[in-house]
This record gives sequence, structure tokens and C-alpha cells, in this order.
Amino acid sequence: MASSNAKYLKPDGTPLKRVVIKIGTSTLVDEQQRLRIDFISALARQIDELQRNGVSVVVVSSGAIGLGLRKLGISERPDDVPTLQAAAAMGQIELTKAYDNSLAHFGINMAQVLLTRKETSGRESYLHARDAMERLLSLGIVPLVNENDAVDVDEILFGDNDTLATIVASMIDADLVVLLTDIDGFYSADPRTAEDAELLHKVGNLTGELVKAAGGSGSALGSGGMISKIEAARVMMAAGIPMVICKGSHPSIISDIVAGKPVGTLFDREGDARNANAKKLWIALGATPKGSVTVDDGAVKAMRFNGSSLLPVGVKAFEGVFEVGDPISIVGENGLLIGRGLAKLSSAQLAQVAGMNSASIAKNAEIAHLGDTVLIHRDEMIVF
Repeated sequence: MASSNAKYLKPDGTPLKRVVIKIGTSTLVDEQQRLRIDFISALARQIDELQRNGVSVVVVSSGAIGLGLRKLGISERPDDVPTLQAAAAMGQIELTKAYDNSLAHFGINMAQVLLTRKETSGRESYLHARDAMERLLSLGIVPLVNENDAVDVDEILFGDNDTLATIVASMIDADLVVLLTDIDGFYSADPRTAEDAELLHKVGNLTGELVKAAGGSGSALGSGGMISKIEAARVMMAAGIPMVICKGSHPSIISDIVAGKPVGTLFDREGDARNANAKKLWIALGATPKGSVTVDDGAVKAMRFNGSSLLPVGVKAFEGVFEVGDPISIVGENGLLIGRGLAKLSSAQLAQVAGMNSASIAKNAEIAHLGDTVLIHRDEMIVF
């Protein structure tokens, strides 16, 4: 039970201890690509309030590339990677100074943490990054986390800080994730094109229809979009970590959320929250999948409701080149991502046995040795 003096509570009534706040470029930078200092000052005030009430905060911030592009005199996000890298390196200095100055006003120390897939893809390096984050929080320091865009080419092209926020949340076992963006929350349809789109205040189950309602990137400077936020919500719901998507412009938005006010859209799985263990969350988030497998409805039901491993017989098709131990995505016949796991067969081996049951495999002398091998074991799989 929650202690009587706990000011902020999780939806289950226990004390709120750790919050990850992700700030999108459109919230942090105005139309002229200038930093919104008033927003950062308001954020620092709210972080101070949280810390004084026993809540640790991690900030995952976009904006470095947008700020760097302004310094370079570039009005739109370019496609060439070297320019993006240069912009990130320049903008990160201004971004860090702004956060540090605002937090220092309240006597709060900040630390910059730059992560790449190199740190999160390996289990050992992932744990080292987690330990460093834990130590910062124990010292009362606010980690300011960003992708190391100046050197991490893959993340500039394919990454986004929504995913990074979920990685950080799983690292530190957060109680709440808040994604601050330029829209009020998640709608039943794209509000930019559908007049009957309704704001959903709470989502307890991400159906295929809701996932399809998510559009592309809504900002000229940002790299994410609602689809990346929905994927983030999917993983957090599997982990049992509530997540809120909301508009970040209100000066007391974080205070309102932690006080339980109905702000934005709350994603919180009801009843059957899986609370996936740390290793499974690392599988889901830590490394970029090397490939994907499309599975039939029977396999989906067996994994989702029976906790079964994925067998070759359930595979309808696959993409990519992967080896044993590589992370791969699991996709349903409807095209929706339903999980991730570590492959126990390489793509070359899977090509020999996909769609076959164990008995059929055993009858073929060339592949009989693969007859008892699952494609993904349930202990190394997370199902969303």
C-alpha cells in the first residue's frame, strides 16, 4: 500500500518513484528553430517539485539537430547524413546549456548521457549503461538523455527518441513515461484529415484499428510521428509501465499528469499487464531487429494466450538475414507487429524448415537435426 504522505501515486495506488519525460522537437523548438526557453524553465520548475516529493526524473530530449540546423542556416531537415551529424554536434551544446542553466536555478545537477545502439544492443553494455543511470539517480542528478546522433548513423536514419525513452524506462524500471508532443494525445483517426476524429483519454488495449489510425511524422524537423509513439506504448503496456502522450506546451503539464488529472492519452493495460522481465524488455528494445517473420493466426494465439514458443510450422514468410541469437520481429498475417525475440535458427536454416511441423522435418535426413529446434523460445520472447 502507498504511504500516507506520498503525494504522487501510480494508477495502482502505490507511490510514484521514477518518471521518464520525453520531449519532442516540436515542443522544444519554435517555428524559427529557436529554443523555447520558457518551456525549459517551466519544466525545471516541475522537476524540482517532483524531486522534492521523492520522484526521480530522467529527461529524454530531442531538438539537437533542429537547433544545429538553425545555426547552419538550414530551414528544413536535410537528407544527407553528414549534415545531420554536424547539426547534432552543434545543437547538442546549446541544448545542454539551456537545460543545465534552468535546473541549476533550483539547485539541481544535470548529467548528459548519450546512447547509441552499440550501448544497448549488447547485454553487458546495456547493463553497464543501466548501472550508470542508477548511480546518477541515487545522487539526485537528472540525466539528460539523447541519441549520440553525431556518430550513430543508423539512429539518425531510422531511430527516434520515443524508442529511446522506452529503452531508458525499461533500464531504470520507471513508473511512468510521458511523451510531450505538439498534439493533445492519441485520436481515433488522424485529426489532420478526419473531422470525426476523437481524442482517446485512455487506451487499455491497442487493437489493429487503433494502430492503423497512427499516421507518419507530423513535424518537419522531427524524426518520429504517432506510429513511433504507438510502438512505444505497445512495449510499455507489455512491461506494465503506464505511458501518457500529450501536448507539451502547457506550463504545468507534468504536474497535472502526476497529480492524476485527465491530460492527453493514458496507455495502461488493465487486468493482464505482463510486467515483462528486464531481459525480455532488452530483447524488445535493446537492439535493432535483424529480420522479421510473418506467422499464422494459430501461432499468434499460441504465443499470446498460451505462452508458447514459436515453432517453424507457424511461419508463413520471413525477411532479412539473421544468425542464431539475433533479435527478430514477429509479425501477424495482418502486418501488425506482435512481438520480438532471439532467433534459435538462422535465416538459412529457417528457409529449409519454415511451415513444416516436427514430424515432417524429422523425415528429411538433411534437416532432421532441426526437428526439435524452436524458432524463438518463449523465455527469449516478448509478445505485445
